[in-house]
Amino acid sequence: MQRDRLRLRIRITVAALLIVVALLAWRYFPLAAPRLQWPRGELTIGPAEPLPGARLRFAVIGDYGHTSANAARVAALVGGWNPDFVLTTGDNNYPAGAAETIDENIGRGYSPFIGDYSGDYGGGSATNRFWPSLGNHDFVGLTCDGVTCRGPYLDYFTLPGNERYYDVDLGPVHLFAVNSVPGEPDGVTADSPQATWLRDALAASDACFDVVYFHHAPYSTGRHGSTATMRWPFAAWGADVVFSGHEHSYERLDVSGTPYFVVGAGGRSLYRFLHLDDLPPEATSQARYNRDYGALLMTVTGEWLVAEYYNVWGELIDEYLMPGECAA
Repeated sequence: MQRDRLRLRIRITVAALLIVVALLAWRYFPLAAPRLQWPRGELTIGPAEPLPGARLRFAVIGDYGHTSANAARVAALVGGWNPDFVLTTGDNNYPAGAAETIDENIGRGYSPFIGDYSGDYGGGSATNRFWPSLGNHDFVGLTCDGVTCRGPYLDYFTLPGNERYYDVDLGPVHLFAVNSVPGEPDGVTADSPQATWLRDALAASDACFDVVYFHHAPYSTGRHGSTATMRWPFAAWGADVVFSGHEHSYERLDVSGTPYFVVGAGGRSLYRFLHLDDLPPEATSQARYNRDYGALLMTVTGEWLVAEYYNVWGELIDEYLMPGECAA
């Protein structure tokens, strides 16, 4: 009798462990049973040819800094577009922003865009065409003392300003890279010195499109959910569009009339959408995708900024047009 009870307890314990493992797999591994949301409309398969009247094209990638085959597929997708430049929404160098991994994680796929490049994957670009932002997996490799930081990310890239956050005027587009990682010496709140810099820089811009980008998504229905500390008044300060990452998926949201994009399926892994009902009233999720990896292609024409999200198979998953007042 006692032996039978012991066997029963063992079976119950094993069954409980199997249930726990299944629940963890369901929550954290989307490929096991993917929950995905497709935007409305049919998928269009084909090369991303330049749109008529295109003045400038750039790619947006995020959470890509890995040596996986999926990261390589995203790099090939972006390289095939031959964009004028690339910006990133962070997590450029998994797992810990180390010097030993940075060139393999970044240079292997994107060295043709990187200025002052001295890595092992070709000659780089004569002028810098790669504009990253810091992610938490990059920032952990930095050492900060007061207002000064040092480390592999800052050594690898040649960027304006203090290189943790900066702006660059590229004609019709003005980029504003922000550091959203807690621990930033100049703060990550809307009243921080970093935010004051951004507010003043946006006010001084006369570009057709002012683009703000950083890592932690202020609005997201993904695995991490929204990062409320990054809900700065970007639109009131002059931003036309906001990009972020951290979520390993794609999402487009409308926030009081301003487009926000979450671009984080650059190759590391894919996440579920676990916060579908947690957005505040001012935000609406308009498109979500986590079935495969991909990147966002942005095109500036005389009248529009056109966003096209493609997966690595060349399928057009989502398209959005933003009006502008650029001179022809």
